[in-house]
Amino acid sequence: MSARASDRRARERFRARVLEIVPPGQAVFDFGCGPGLDARHYAEQGRLVHAYDVDPQMCAYFRAHCATLIARGRIALRCAPYAQFLQENADAAPRFDLVTANFGPLNLVDDLAPLFEIFDRLLRPGGAVLASVLNPHCLADLRYLWWWRNLPRLVRRGRYALPGAQARIWRRTVGELARVAPAFHLSEVTPGAALFGPDPSGDPRRPGALTTLALVRCRYLFLLWRRGASGAARRAAA
Repeated sequence: MSARASDRRARERFRARVLEIVPPGQAVFDFGCGPGLDARHYAEQGRLVHAYDVDPQMCAYFRAHCATLIARGRIALRCAPYAQFLQENADAAPRFDLVTANFGPLNLVDDLAPLFEIFDRLLRPGGAVLASVLNPHCLADLRYLWWWRNLPRLVRRGRYALPGAQARIWRRTVGELARVAPAFHLSEVTPGAALFGPDPSGDPRRPGALTTLALVRCRYLFLLWRRGASGAARRAAA
C-alpha cells in the first residue's frame, strides 16, 4: 500500500479528507484498519480512534506501531472474525462521528447491507462513512483478461467478484454502491490519485469538476455516504 507513488498520494488525500470532516476531539471508527498507519495519524491529529481488523498479523503490527497512543487511551483496537464483529455490534450505541475504510476493505465484503446496518448503529446523528474502494473502471486493469471476462457482469449487475488471498475481491460500480443501505445517501465521489498524468486539481467534489478521464486514471475512488434517519428511528416510526 506504500510501494506505488500513487497509493502514497491517495493515502495523503484520504487522510486530509478525514481531517476535514472530523474536527479535533471527535471520534473515528477505522474499519479494516490494517497496520494502523491511518489510525495513528488521526490520533496524532487530535481525533479519538477505535479500529477494527480481521487479520491477527496486521493487528499485532498495529499494537506495536500505536502502542503509545493505545496506552494513552487515544486509540482502541479490536481484532476478531468478521461474523463476530457483526454480532458484537448488533446492538451498539452511537459513539462515532465518522467511519473510515481506506484501501478497499469494503471490496472484501460480500454483502455490504449488514455492515452498513452496523455503521448506522455506530454513528451519531449527522455521521458519515468515508471509504476508499477499488475503481472498477480503472484504465490500468484493461490489460487483464479477467477485466474483459467480467465486464458483462459489471454492466448487467453492477458488480462481480474475483478470488483473493483472504476473501473474494468485489468490484462494484458507483451506482451499485449508492444503493448499499437506505439509511445512507452517497453524497460525494472523489478520485484517489492518478496512476499516470497529473492528479486532479482544484476541488473534485464541486459539481461538474469530475471528468471521465480523471476517474478512470485512478486505482481508488473515495466515496462519502451521509447518514440519514437511523435504522432504529425508522423501525420505531414503522
